[in-house]
Amino acid sequence: MDICSAVSTLLTDSLELELETEWCNLPCFSCAFDNRGGGKHFSGESYLSSGALKRLILNLDPLPTNFEGDTVEIFGIQWVTETALVNSSKVLFNLFRQQLYNLETLLQASCDFGKISTLHCKADSIRQQCVTFLHYVKVFIFRFLKVQNAESHVPLHPYEILEAQLPSVLIDELHGLLLYIGHLSELPNINPETFENQNQIKLFQPSWHLLHLHLDIHWLVLEILQMLGEKLKQVVYGHQFMNLAGDNLTNVSLFEEHCENLLCDLLSLSLNRYDKVRPFEALTSHHCPCACVKELWVLLIHLLDHRSKRSLSESFWNWLNKLLKTLFEKPSEQRRPSTPAIQPKDPLGFSWWIITHIASLYQFDRHGAPDETRQMESSWNFVEELLKKSVSVQDVVLEEHLRMYLHCCLTLCDFWEPNITIVTVLWEYYSKNLNSSFSISWLPLKGLPNTSSPLSMLEMVETCCFDKQDYDLYKSRSSYTIFLCILAKVVKKAMKNNGLHPWKQVKGRIYSKFHQKRMEELTIDGLQNFFNLFLLLAAVAEIEDVTSHVLDLLHFLKPALKSSDLLWKGQAAFLLMYTQKNLDIGVLAEKFSAAFREKAKEFLVSKNDETGQRQALWSLLSIYIDGVQEVFETSHSLYPSHETLLNDGFSMLLRACQESELRTVLHFLQALLARIRNMHQQLRQELEMENVDLVVQSSLSAKERHLAAVASALWRYFFSFLKSQRMSPTVPFSQLADAAADFTLLAVDMPSTAPSELQPRPAETMIQLFGWDDITCPQVVARYLSHLLQNSMLCEALSYSGCVSFQALTIRSWIRCILQMYIKNLNLPDDLLIEINPEQTVEKEYMEQLAELTRLLFKLSEIKSIFSKAQVEYLPIPEDPKKALVQFLEAVGKTYENLQELSDKSAMVTKSLEYLGEILKYIKPYLGKNVSSAGLQLTYRMMGILVKSWAQIFATSKAQKLLFRIIDCLLLPHAVLQRETELPMPRLAAIQRNLPLYLQGMCNVCCQSQNANAYLNQLLGNVTEQYIGRFLPAPPHVLDLGQHPVLLALRNSGNGAPMSPLRKCIVQVIRKSYFECKPFVHPPRLASILAFILQLCKETSVDVSEVGLLLPGVLKCLVLVSEPQVKRLATENLQYMVKACQVGSEEEPAAQLTSVFRDFIQNYGMQYDSQTYSILETVAVLDQQVVLHLVPTLTQALKDAEQKWGLGRNIALRKAYSKLLSHLGQAGQDEIQRLENDSTWHAL
Repeated sequence: MDICSAVSTLLTDSLELELETEWCNLPCFSCAFDNRGGGKHFSGESYLSSGALKRLILNLDPLPTNFEGDTVEIFGIQWVTETALVNSSKVLFNLFRQQLYNLETLLQASCDFGKISTLHCKADSIRQQCVTFLHYVKVFIFRFLKVQNAESHVPLHPYEILEAQLPSVLIDELHGLLLYIGHLSELPNINPETFENQNQIKLFQPSWHLLHLHLDIHWLVLEILQMLGEKLKQVVYGHQFMNLAGDNLTNVSLFEEHCENLLCDLLSLSLNRYDKVRPFEALTSHHCPCACVKELWVLLIHLLDHRSKRSLSESFWNWLNKLLKTLFEKPSEQRRPSTPAIQPKDPLGFSWWIITHIASLYQFDRHGAPDETRQMESSWNFVEELLKKSVSVQDVVLEEHLRMYLHCCLTLCDFWEPNITIVTVLWEYYSKNLNSSFSISWLPLKGLPNTSSPLSMLEMVETCCFDKQDYDLYKSRSSYTIFLCILAKVVKKAMKNNGLHPWKQVKGRIYSKFHQKRMEELTIDGLQNFFNLFLLLAAVAEIEDVTSHVLDLLHFLKPALKSSDLLWKGQAAFLLMYTQKNLDIGVLAEKFSAAFREKAKEFLVSKNDETGQRQALWSLLSIYIDGVQEVFETSHSLYPSHETLLNDGFSMLLRACQESELRTVLHFLQALLARIRNMHQQLRQELEMENVDLVVQSSLSAKERHLAAVASALWRYFFSFLKSQRMSPTVPFSQLADAAADFTLLAVDMPSTAPSELQPRPAETMIQLFGWDDITCPQVVARYLSHLLQNSMLCEALSYSGCVSFQALTIRSWIRCILQMYIKNLNLPDDLLIEINPEQTVEKEYMEQLAELTRLLFKLSEIKSIFSKAQVEYLPIPEDPKKALVQFLEAVGKTYENLQELSDKSAMVTKSLEYLGEILKYIKPYLGKNVSSAGLQLTYRMMGILVKSWAQIFATSKAQKLLFRIIDCLLLPHAVLQRETELPMPRLAAIQRNLPLYLQGMCNVCCQSQNANAYLNQLLGNVTEQYIGRFLPAPPHVLDLGQHPVLLALRNSGNGAPMSPLRKCIVQVIRKSYFECKPFVHPPRLASILAFILQLCKETSVDVSEVGLLLPGVLKCLVLVSEPQVKRLATENLQYMVKACQVGSEEEPAAQLTSVFRDFIQNYGMQYDSQTYSILETVAVLDQQVVLHLVPTLTQALKDAEQKWGLGRNIALRKAYSKLLSHLGQAGQDEIQRLENDSTWHAL
């Protein structure tokens, strides 16, 4: 405990502040420290980090824990600590020089990897010994040197005499040492290459150690001189040396001389680096070769400024400025020949560069830590002189140089207090060169904010006002823009410190340069620079004052510039700035909107102008549109002045725009509508908040009125045009629909703003116009309704409003959109689309929109209810709109079938017809002269599915009328009924493919109809009559009947649907049209119709009554037609019919069949006797009973024939008859016998 207390008493106050510092290592310069984290600027052993500088300035013990023993080892020799420097000062300094010489000799050794370790250790040892000696000198002066009283007459001890002489001896020795080591610039080139041993320890070459030892000597000499002056409090004269003026050398003069030489040396080192620096790297390339040189600069700054505060010497900046001024002098004018000659090629650039970098070192405090709050000493007086030299009109000022100078100046403005003078100097230069582009031909401005729009002009100004600027300013900004950065920084800082007075000074200087003549002289570049300047002034100072002055000055522009894009961009930029600052834009808006109206009128007049005038006008108008859009999007709230920006110029503009231009205007409209709705929602939320006082409520109500006024203006100037575009838009469908949807939502939010023509229910009227009206383009309808269906709140409100059938009418429009998907292709030649997938003929965007509309539609409650009532377990995923429509139509039919109550059925019929609307009008375009195969296929398929799946609905009296119209329009048009005309092939193909659906549906209707409907049966017969023959195959392919639509209707009826009405019609048509022709001739395609009858018999169960109708015609063909194919087919038909009658006769011949054959015998037996017997032979093979019943008739016919001819017995006829009877078994034999007996009798 006693030991601890004893040690603590030795600690000084300042040492207690440095307990964290490791004092065992003596401070020295070192750049061999680990800075991988990036947080350290100097080594831990440095004079700054170790606290040596602070102790020097505070006049404290330089090394409190070192040199405390009785002896000290210096240069390998033990010395008495308290007397060594007095007794052996010359010896010690000689040894010091000897060690320096030893280190210098190491430079001659080769530094390969094998020797570097040894060389490093030797050089490091020498350096440590030298540094230790100089630190010992400091400690000796502080602890052991006693100040002698010059007035004392007491005899002195010899040691005291030597001690009294020590200060002078030190002055001489230090001066001699400085002469010995010479200047830093005279050192050999240092190889920066380092080596690392196996322990990761860096090894340096002797040249590195020599440089750093020189740095240590230069700094420690200054420390010793400073401590000597502080200790003695008087001037110390040297004994051996005099200065250049012939005066004796003193500690003060030696300090100043050494400072000047050291600064010159440091400037020389920096100059060597500056010669390799390119202008755009000026601020990123440091002036110090290593951190130790940087530390030496910081040490000099602190020490010289500390001495200047005590009036011992000049400040650091005075020292440096004095030396930099000599760079501009001719060699003959330089006053100090002993000073190292510094002759840069570019003294101006070097001065800017070095001052800027040195100024940044002021941020480091006495410990070497950066301190941004530290007050930085400025040197504006010298910088002002530099600036005047930089923009001197006598010399040619190069832009590439000026950028670097101003970038340095801007950096200094960031470090130092504001200076109005530099702004004045720069403005004098730029006001005379305002029309310059300030560009460098070989260096494009990378990253320069594009001034092609008002917003980008504002962004450029904002970047100029940033507190911290990018180091890449040289490449990304012109010198003029950097001047604006300086202007912004100086004015902002000055106004912060001194109020408006600095701004008034700057304003007066700038405003005075602009008058009528000057404005008339401006070029396009000059006008750009003019706007940039005043936009910046408006941003940092009084915007109203600046804007007013700008508007006054713009009147003086020459006519060419008054109609330039840049003028409009500039005005729009001021407008945006007002908006960003939430100021009233009234004056600006009124003038700007008036100019817009005039240009819009000119644009309308030049609608068909092919010259460049139209393009020039559009350029101006688009600037206004973009600017106004930006104003609305950035405004926190709207004022009456915002309405001023919207005038009838937009109405004129819309009528004159082409498609690409309309896109821009409609995009603008959509942006404004979205912004207004958003602001309205925010206002409503604020108004609905609780505890809103009357003042706030009044303010919000006023804002709502202003918002309504702007909304009304949009309705007034845009809606009429949109309404006129519904049928044949020149506007892109998507944008028209989007804008209409936005207006609809606006009508929901703010119904009172809509025009009177839409009142009293503007939202529903809008939907009627753009969503439900049949004259609106389906592309517009699909996208429009998709927007609305996405708004669930709107859909719910309209569905339950009770005023319209929202969901039903929306479903109707969806059906129309699908049916009319191919209408756009009607103007294309159909043969171009034959090889193309039908889906590919529809625009991809429209198909995607239809799919989206279908997806949203299937979420409606009415759709879900229909599928639920149709007992569809899972609602289908409507990926394909056409499939979705088929599913919906079938679901409606099933829903109706499942209903039980008559009232429900009646209501369902009404609702179903509401879904369809004027459906025939939707498909009418496909049925005209312009043909679309895909459109016809879609039409006939969907309508066929409708007829089939809605059969029970069409069986009602309400719906039958529509069914009749469908049949008449699609299947029985005039072209079908008139023999001299024929349907187009694509339409006929569509009918052939989908006819089964219609026939099945009509049959079902006939069966479901409560009362027999003669007209419907007539329609079914007419359809059957028209299309049986049309789709019969031509010879020799008469048997290729598998795909005949009429047969397909019977074959694929499904669900046990009754098809008897169709079969009856088929039989009647064949009998009437093919077998009952009088006179009987060979009808066209008789073989085909017989093949059709045969296929009909094979595929359906033909009853006896139908055989009775068809068989006479078949028999007639066998008798009258000799064509082999006809005979063969007729015979096969005969066989099938007889077999069919066998199935239903229960072993007794059908009376109707017997009657047919009896009539046949009576009609053809006498004239075509042999053919008749041959036919009956065929029948006898199949059914003997049928022929047996005919025997009496046959026998009587034979007798009648013989009697008629009067020739007696006809042997040939009897032989043929006998052959027939031979097929009838015993009954036939008996009849033959009777005939023979009767013949004998007759012969007698």
